[in-house]
Amino acid sequence: MWDFTIAGTDFYHIINWFFIYSFLGWLWESAYVSVKEKRFVNRGFVAGPVCTIYGCGAVAVYLILKPVAGNLLLLFLGGVVVPTILEYLTAVLMEHIFHTSWWDYSKNKFNFQGRICLGASLGWGVFTVALFYVLHPFVEWIVSLYSVAVGKVLVCAAGFLYLIDFGISFANAMQIGKKLRSMDEIMDGLYEYVQSTKLYESAEELRGRLSSYRLSEYGAELRKRLEDRMDAAAAFMSEMTPEEQRSRREQWRAQIEEHILSMQERYEQLKSRRNIFIRRTMNAYPNMKSRTQALKERAARRLERKNSEKEKKN
Repeated sequence: MWDFTIAGTDFYHIINWFFIYSFLGWLWESAYVSVKEKRFVNRGFVAGPVCTIYGCGAVAVYLILKPVAGNLLLLFLGGVVVPTILEYLTAVLMEHIFHTSWWDYSKNKFNFQGRICLGASLGWGVFTVALFYVLHPFVEWIVSLYSVAVGKVLVCAAGFLYLIDFGISFANAMQIGKKLRSMDEIMDGLYEYVQSTKLYESAEELRGRLSSYRLSEYGAELRKRLEDRMDAAAAFMSEMTPEEQRSRREQWRAQIEEHILSMQERYEQLKSRRNIFIRRTMNAYPNMKSRTQALKERAARRLERKNSEKEKKN
């Protein structure tokens, strides 16, 4: 097994490189996001200190582009194309398997389906050049520090722990997909209810208010605006006596309060039913959303861009 070769490289070195690159990718990704979020963020699909996509991506890019390592231009262009394809395929697979969108470039310029974008692809090109000229010599040096016998033991131990971690993370990712879909159903129900009250001036305004998964942050604001609208509606009911108007307002308030609190309670219950692995994943990817929600948002942004282009032409 250890002597099995891929693109002229034996499996022993490939698997060692995979774990080292996965760890280095985890360091980079966690550090970058932690600084950006101003809190520690443990990135990656699994709970352990590895980012699988970096390990797979780095090894795949090295093996595929090794024949053009001496040509800087081809190396850069290959570094743009190969990782971009891998990123796109990974996004598609994760969306279809877990029914969730883990990242979204749809707000970036020159993106394709929100899964890849030009800026990230150019970044992969730069990373690939750095991989061949800086990172890979460093990784090969690390592997040379220990004997093959020690390396085999380390890889077997790391592989065993990784498979357990991956299995647990896979099962929890499936649960996250179900939770996000259930949250979407609650949000859609609240959206339809509040829309029927004509609380907001437009569907776009309401959709913007309900776009995040933080219902508790504006539950009170929703009630306030609902009550303001009810007061305004009741004021125009000249055929009612003041007592009838007060009675009607109280009935509306009670119904609205019950409806919003019921949905809010269901929403918060879903959020609280999370084990430590699910909490870790959702903290690592706070912008994760259900695939259905991601597709809706991408379609809405495409429509918005088309309308904007039409306005410019007119």
